[in-house]
Amino acid sequence: MLKKRLIPVLLLQNGMLVRSELFKIHQIIGNPIHEVKRFNQWTVDELIYLDIGQSDLYDIRREDAKVRGLSDPLAILEEVSKTCFMPLTWGGRIRTVEDMRQRFSRGADKVTINTAAVRTPDLITKAAKIFGSQAIVVCIDVLHHADGRFEVFIDGGTAPTGLDPAAFARHVEGLGAGEILLQSIDRDGTGKGYDLDLIHEVCKTTTIPVIALGGVGMYEHYAEAIRAGASAVSAANIWHFKELSDLGGKKALLRGGINIRM
Repeated sequence: MLKKRLIPVLLLQNGMLVRSELFKIHQIIGNPIHEVKRFNQWTVDELIYLDIGQSDLYDIRREDAKVRGLSDPLAILEEVSKTCFMPLTWGGRIRTVEDMRQRFSRGADKVTINTAAVRTPDLITKAAKIFGSQAIVVCIDVLHHADGRFEVFIDGGTAPTGLDPAAFARHVEGLGAGEILLQSIDRDGTGKGYDLDLIHEVCKTTTIPVIALGGVGMYEHYAEAIRAGASAVSAANIWHFKELSDLGGKKALLRGGINIRM
């Protein structure tokens, strides 16, 4: 049986790491270069950076928060990759094959696309042929409506598409995607746990790995997502606000009967 993965997600906005809540509230929490050094000392399986900024213009107001000498996200990626000794996935504002090539040349092992997967789906097929499906992750942001419907959103969770996430996941698999990062908009930063219904619906329609993201508030939530069908579990905020998050998370997975690398 394949071991399940535990993956931290780091959110990068305007050159700094931030915590996110409901895709709307963002709070600066640290330096993206310092953070990767900390994760190298832990037993995490992979690392995902998502650049959620909407422009290349940085707005760092605090002098002590500046990432000195690094003027754009690609420079940050290059610096991060120098000290990242685990598989590294990079996402954010990737729209073309050339955008992907630049990320790979600076140290990314995989890239993840979101809005481009909806607007230019043929990009998935082109990229898979050039770089291999294993390097192409499609991030699907989903809102769970009050009436029970699931809907895919793009543009940082602001634009509805009318797409059903399970059907869309099956579609991008057919186009050549090698993995899905499944993110719940309405669970983001709430600590209420993953949207297990969403995970189950998507995982039962696709054969490629699904990484669950959004809503983790305690380590026990990880095993719930695996039992719902996820191949890997990821989280953002919990890694910054709990001590020994790697060890605590993996111990909870083992207690939950999940096969995981220690």
